Amino acid sequence: MTLTTMFLKMGEGFGKTCAIFFLTLLFSLPLGMLVALLRMSRNRLVSALTRGVISILRGTPLMLQLLAVTYGPYYLFGISVSRNKLIPVVTAFAINYAAYFAEIYRGGIESMPVGQYEAAQVLGYTRKQTFLRIILPQVIKRILPSVTNEVVTLVKDTSMAFTVSYQEMFTIGKQIANSQTSFIPFLVAGLFYYVFNLLVDFAMGRVEKRLSYYR
Repeated sequence: MTLTTMFLKMGEGFGKTCAIFFLTLLFSLPLGMLVALLRMSRNRLVSALTRGVISILRGTPLMLQLLAVTYGPYYLFGISVSRNKLIPVVTAFAINYAAYFAEIYRGGIESMPVGQYEAAQVLGYTRKQTFLRIILPQVIKRILPSVTNEVVTLVKDTSMAFTVSYQEMFTIGKQIANSQTSFIPFLVAGLFYYVFNLLVDFAMGRVEKRLSYYR
């Protein structure tokens, strides 16, 4: 197999890698905020349950969660495995990353000075208006570096989809490497991931720079 053919085949898988990446962010970012608010709930039972779920998701391997979401329904309830494995893969990724984003959000929200809430109350803002118009914009600015780290990690974690035989880039590269008895496909995959991460880092850096309006 020529290097050009290898690039083309792995390029097809790269499209599925991008699908995992963008769909995970689409679902996990808002879900993470919801989980963070539940974690900060004044209801102790809700807060404790949410803390427990976060602990499980952060304390167990993503690979195990992928296997559980993909094959768990079959072993537990006899439900056939989804033909479109993108659905369970994105579900597992979104739930896992929502747990990490939730803790990042919580840290950002709890770092805000109490005086800002009190000032907003004096100005007649409701709790919802205070959070959406005053607190959230500042939280986003504060947590962006931490979110960037998770997004960069996500690019590399997409390769774990090979554990459920989803035909993303790394899975295809592994298949080519086995058939050709060559390490070159892994080097090509590494190049794809590296360039992808460079683009992500550049994009997030631009966003961070735009939000640094006091510098």
